[in-house]
Amino acid sequence: NVMPFARYVQPGRVALVADGPLKGKLVSIVDVIDQTRALVDGPVTGVSRQQIRLNQLHLTKFRMKYPYTAPTRIVRKSWTDDKIVEKWTESQWAKKLANKEKRAQMTDFDRFKLSSARVKRNRARTSVFKSLKVKAARGGKFGKKKIPKTAEKKIRTKKATSAKPAK
Repeated sequence: NVMPFARYVQPGRVALVADGPLKGKLVSIVDVIDQTRALVDGPVTGVSRQQIRLNQLHLTKFRMKYPYTAPTRIVRKSWTDDKIVEKWTESQWAKKLANKEKRAQMTDFDRFKLSSARVKRNRARTSVFKSLKVKAARGGKFGKKKIPKTAEKKIRTKKATSAKPAK
């Protein structure tokens, strides 16, 4: 039996705020108030203890162990002991968000330079691919085995001489 999902709204779950003035900050769920709200705290990320709607949160895979409705100092200690910030910055999700932010900050000239670099890279990649394809075709990697024309003539001449009866 495989569970359909593994990220539950539970005390200790680290979440990313997706909306509102705290957008982009990490928080930890301290308590679930009701089916639509949770009490969160982000002592390391600069988020004071407050309630937030669950539809403003994206749950992450990280979870900390601390008692139910733990005070901020316990949450802070657990956060630093579990190295949540380091784990988050190494995650693909955080890297993707950082790249998205970097792209949003690009100027027109930066976009032009990126486009030029892509064109240059793709031309080099295409030329290497074509040369490898030609080498593979000569070596008989695709379809029938190709024999170079010089070798083909030698084979025909040997067959022709051996086929003639000796006098």
